[in-house]
Amino acid sequence: MGMGMGGARGGAGGWVPGERWRSLFLALASVSFLLSLILLFLSAPRLRLPSLAPSVAAATAVRRGPDAPPCLAYLLTGRKGDGRRLLRLLLAVYHPRNRYVLHLSADAPDDERLSLAAGVAAAAPAVGAFGNVAVVGTPTAGTPVGASGLAGTLRAAAVLLRLHPDWDWFLTLNAADYPLVTQDDLIHVLSSVPRDLNFIDHTSDIGSKETEKVREMIVDAGIYLSGRTNFFRATQKRPPPDAFKHFFLSSLCLVPLVWMISSPIPLLLLGSPWVILNRRFIEYCILGWENLPRILLMYFNNVVLPQEGYFHSVICNSLDFRNFTVNNDLRFMVRDGPSQSEPPFLGWEHYGKMVDSGAPFARPFRENDRLLDKIDGNVLKRWSHGPVPGAWCSGRKRWFSDPCSQWGDVNIVRPGPQAVKLHQYINQTLEEAKSRSNSCR
Repeated sequence: MGMGMGGARGGAGGWVPGERWRSLFLALASVSFLLSLILLFLSAPRLRLPSLAPSVAAATAVRRGPDAPPCLAYLLTGRKGDGRRLLRLLLAVYHPRNRYVLHLSADAPDDERLSLAAGVAAAAPAVGAFGNVAVVGTPTAGTPVGASGLAGTLRAAAVLLRLHPDWDWFLTLNAADYPLVTQDDLIHVLSSVPRDLNFIDHTSDIGSKETEKVREMIVDAGIYLSGRTNFFRATQKRPPPDAFKHFFLSSLCLVPLVWMISSPIPLLLLGSPWVILNRRFIEYCILGWENLPRILLMYFNNVVLPQEGYFHSVICNSLDFRNFTVNNDLRFMVRDGPSQSEPPFLGWEHYGKMVDSGAPFARPFRENDRLLDKIDGNVLKRWSHGPVPGAWCSGRKRWFSDPCSQWGDVNIVRPGPQAVKLHQYINQTLEEAKSRSNSCR
């Protein structure tokens, strides 16, 4: 019995210091955990806190249809080295209601495409929930002229029709573009615009440029041979077509083809076709229930810059769509002279006029230009490594977290001050379009 009592006392005596050590260990562990969190927040300004309640069914909460806010389908294009620029552009125009296809041309390495996809997932947690961003894995060639660019645009449009047949307008941007309004502003203003309209800058008065834009023929090797980015010029010239009228960008003058062959091609000549087209017209071009889109596609396959003329000629030669065309691409650009092939880069001296214009987009910008930071801070209110905050963002904005890492009702938009200028700009554009004096003429 004594031994039993002694054993009991010994057990009790040994239990007390063990409990103290356990309590001390738990206290130290708690302090270490808190210190780790503090150090993590202090050392990682790019930290993204995941949503506390991510829902796979989030996409089903997005209302579609004529009574809902419009859905925009974006094609963002770039070439080798533009991965970071496309990521920044995506974050500047991202909204869960919209659809996005990101296309880096074939000259970009696969690692850059993978890095772009990983960057999108890390910077915008909503992308995983809404599944509205796709990066093209097998891109078209990066030929500076020829049909490769047009082929990539048509292919992306077909992908958007197949994956998301519920959008209203198709918008094209490239790495040199940037928005001047938030998506809440743009969606709000476009809610009052008829969805059968197409915004595309065009003219049939090309004058002395007819030889360069119509009669010159080239063969884009990138269409036929994988990995090729060169092109070949035909020795003969073809007569201008008489079965249809040809329309091109009215604001872009093409430099002589001889210069383009003998000199390096500026990146901007790859640029976007700068169009905003409604879904029904895109379906018309892709599905081709008439021969016109196919005939014009065969013709523009051998034009120097087909993206400057294909959509323009199809829409203005079609009786179903020509009366729903607005001769404006909704871009802010600066022209130094009529002979200039490309607009100059936008600088600090253009900021006031650019923002006051009310245009939803502007181009071209230099990569990592501080002017973009000013637009982010003063106009878009965008955190440096996250999407532009909108009414859909429900998280609290802190220096270490992104308010858009959590979201609420994505069918609600909250326009800001820039929406007033955008509304005035769109109204003026539509008033000018009513006269039809400069559309499809």
